[in-house]
Amino acid sequence: MGIFALMTGRPGPCGFGSASTAEQVTEGVDASNLTAIVTGGASGIGFETARVLALRRAHVIIAARNIEAANEAKQAIIKENISARVDVLKLDLCSLKSVRAFVDSFNALDLPLNLLINNAGVMFCPHQLSEDGVEVQFATNHLGHFLLTNLLLEKMKNTARTTGVEGRIVILSSLAHTTPYQEGIRFDKINNRIGYSELKAYGQSKLANLLHSNELSRRLQEEGVNITVNSVHPGLIMTPLMRHSPLLMKTFKLFTFWMWKNVPQGAATTSYVALHPKMKGVTGKYFVDCNELKPSSHARDEKLAKKLWDFSNKLIDGASKS
Repeated sequence: MGIFALMTGRPGPCGFGSASTAEQVTEGVDASNLTAIVTGGASGIGFETARVLALRRAHVIIAARNIEAANEAKQAIIKENISARVDVLKLDLCSLKSVRAFVDSFNALDLPLNLLINNAGVMFCPHQLSEDGVEVQFATNHLGHFLLTNLLLEKMKNTARTTGVEGRIVILSSLAHTTPYQEGIRFDKINNRIGYSELKAYGQSKLANLLHSNELSRRLQEEGVNITVNSVHPGLIMTPLMRHSPLLMKTFKLFTFWMWKNVPQGAATTSYVALHPKMKGVTGKYFVDCNELKPSSHARDEKLAKKLWDFSNKLIDGASKS
């Protein structure tokens, strides 16, 4: 997908492009037999993803830090679609304790799990550490989702096995994965204030999302599990995610106006990868504007992906012992 396609919204090989909306890319899909978790589903493209999944009759669990906002999102969805099935559970991805509590709460509902949409995130934050002692962008965007996915994986495997329906995990990355620190992931300096760049730290976390997606896909394929894992770049959308850098974003938008999407367009690629029949059996890929795109060389580095997997487990183990 080139610059011309971005500017014009011209469809790519899959039949959709940058101008396509989440409703358009899922038109005609019946998801009534699916249960989905959407992290960060209370606002922005997460809300739009949850709304469209519910519109296609999936049972949607909105996982959000702000329960009040999540309940408002639920009511907005039900007001538009009275038959929508939506539940709300608290999840703060910056806290590994909260991630574990969320999984316990979800398991208590005794529901199947077909779709996991790792959507939530933070962006361009000043340097700070999570309650687990991990740099906040890496902790929220990658580590929290890494633990969440691992804890829900057995449930997804059981669901896929007993129903025969393919499970799908969609991990939101970003084109920003191409602009991390020089070494990709600063394993030995992950929490360092010295040399910290809020832009590069964000790029690092988005690279981690892509590496996580690729490595998890590889492992599930080795197991022969009927679950696909793909990563997506939703596009540039002015959402609450950008609250830490309003001036930077306004300046950036001035020079890149042709690249920006509205929220329904921003949720399209996630919704396409989660629900479209053409995505059956497709795994370990990266999608932009609903079409597959080759990611950066760092993102394609299998050794780096394996190193990140082990590093993430060590961080989680260390936090649980402290």
